[in-house]
Amino acid sequence: MKFWLMKSEPDVFSIDDLKREKKTGWDSVRNYQARNFMRDEMQLGDLVLFYHSNAEPSGIAGVAKIVGPAVPDPLQFDKKSEYYDERSTKDDPAWLMVSVGFVEKFEQVLPLAELKAEKALSGMGVIQKGQRLSV
Repeated sequence: MKFWLMKSEPDVFSIDDLKREKKTGWDSVRNYQARNFMRDEMQLGDLVLFYHSNAEPSGIAGVAKIVGPAVPDPLQFDKKSEYYDERSTKDDPAWLMVSVGFVEKFEQVLPLAELKAEKALSGMGVIQKGQRLSV
């Protein structure tokens, strides 16, 4: 089992939204490295640290898990979507998404500052300077 960190701005989609919906497709990811992680490495049952970004405080708000394999992100085909990609075709989709399910909401957000202070987490991607990857 692997452990992942997925970031979302809470005013766009929060841990509370995931709790209410129970599961969702992790769509709109437009980064090739993140797409490759979803396609090649994420497995059903892997756990996800659900991270609220651009929040006060930014940090881990809860836990989710991978509940669906990588499939084409339908937004890439929707001409009305800001995530539409004219180069992507149904036969050769550029963008994928996995489904994530709710596991737990933390009583308090675990702030980025506390993550950075924990030496055992120093290799965690979100702590690395300049790391912008959303998965």
